[in-house]
Amino acid sequence: MSKTCLRCTKEFDESTVEDPSSQKYPSCPECWKEWTTYAVMVMNEMRLDMSLPEHRKALKKYEKGFFEKTIGEIEKNPENK
Repeated sequence: MSKTCLRCTKEFDESTVEDPSSQKYPSCPECWKEWTTYAVMVMNEMRLDMSLPEHRKALKKYEKGFFEKTIGEIEKNPENK
C-alpha cells in the first residue's frame, strides 16, 4: 500500500518501513532516519532525560514540529506549549 510522506510529500511503499513507530506520522524511511538523527541531537543539546515525563513531552513537541515543518517556530520559542 502506498502512502504519502508527511515531511517530504513523496509517495512510499508502506511495506518498506522497518520501524513501526514511524507510522505515527506517515513518513518514508529516509525522513524517519533523519528524524531519529535529529532527535538524538535534541536530546543531547537540551540534556533531556527520557525517564522524566516532561522531557518526553518536550521531545514529542520537537517530533511534531519536525514532521509538520514548524520546527523553526519551536526553536525560536521553546517555552511555548
